[in-house]
Amino acid sequence: MTEATETDTAGAGARYAVAGGGPVSHALCRVARLHRTAAAALLRDLGLYPGQELVMMHLWESGPVIRQSDLVRMLGLDPSTVTKMLKRMEQAGHVRRLPDPADGRAVLVEPSESGARILAEVDRAWNTLEEESLAGLDETQRRQLLTLLTQVETNLSASPTHAP
Repeated sequence: MTEATETDTAGAGARYAVAGGGPVSHALCRVARLHRTAAAALLRDLGLYPGQELVMMHLWESGPVIRQSDLVRMLGLDPSTVTKMLKRMEQAGHVRRLPDPADGRAVLVEPSESGARILAEVDRAWNTLEEESLAGLDETQRRQLLTLLTQVETNLSASPTHAP
């Protein structure tokens, strides 16, 4: 096995010889992990875990009530993952799940009063996360980064091995 070589043992900028064939992928993994950790810290006081704010954003954007199956499709996640996430969010008081009167097999999801009240705080948390993440980048660099990340997302979404 190849011995790991690091430029920084704290993790910032760490490079491993075994990841030599994928330095961009390795950087994306490190950045995604750090971004999720920072998001968790900002969302903790709101009673949300990373990823749950995305569920709330879909609920806030799509109107008062949405079918759970539509939420699964929009999020691009496994149905069991979304079900578990929604149960946890329901227990925390952020959402309500109820049977669809038009289809007894379907479940409707809506933000609770508590879920509606945290919209501004989630928005503030995401603004803070954005500024912390992009500190030192000017507007042109921010637009370029967004363009590049959008292309990476498109590539991975179209890949037969990684398509959701």
